[in-house]
Amino acid sequence: MWTREALAARIDHTLLRPEATPADIDRVCEEAVRYGCAAVCVNPIYVARAAERLAGTPVKVATVVGFPLGASLTAVRVAEASLALAQGAQELDIVLPIGLFRAGAIEAVRADLQAIIAVAHAAGAVCKVILETALLRPEEKIQAARLAVEAGADFVKTSTGFGPGGATVEDVALLRQAVGPTVGVKASGGIRTAEQAIALIEAGATRLGTSATVAILEALPLRAG
Repeated sequence: MWTREALAARIDHTLLRPEATPADIDRVCEEAVRYGCAAVCVNPIYVARAAERLAGTPVKVATVVGFPLGASLTAVRVAEASLALAQGAQELDIVLPIGLFRAGAIEAVRADLQAIIAVAHAAGAVCKVILETALLRPEEKIQAARLAVEAGADFVKTSTGFGPGGATVEDVALLRQAVGPTVGVKASGGIRTAEQAIALIEAGATRLGTSATVAILEALPLRAG
């Protein structure tokens, strides 16, 4: 049986809504510390604030790069990553250049991801590449996942939460098969219940991204037995 503590350790408590205020970020940071989440994921404008609120705790600061479209110039994406790292980000969720990938510009996508990931890894940060699986065919999901790993990604991630669909058990299982046992798989987008969360982990997810963290965890027992 999954306990509240065990599941929390797999969750990036996420707040990426455009209307999020500084007070909302403070609340999310407090919740993440209280429940023992893996990370808090916020927009770049709030990285420094989250880093300040989470200082001295085990909760990591995560942010997004090229979010949510993956359509910024590589130089802009690298600068965005560098600034976030300088302000305290420890994990970067990087959106795949989806249009370029679907057009077959594989080397351009590889070079883009490598440039961002190199900056992040030099700073000791973890990189997750968001594939936006709802926009990809099954064979594209596999190819995109493997391309992300070749570029140095530590995780592949299903969704931004702003696309036409979110995480599914089928996509998580497919990504796990594509990347093998040593690369992380993060499920995100539309995760609202403990049952969903557990099903996604059982399908192969090692991390979950959700804004419904409190409701999910409160549905579970505090400890085993």
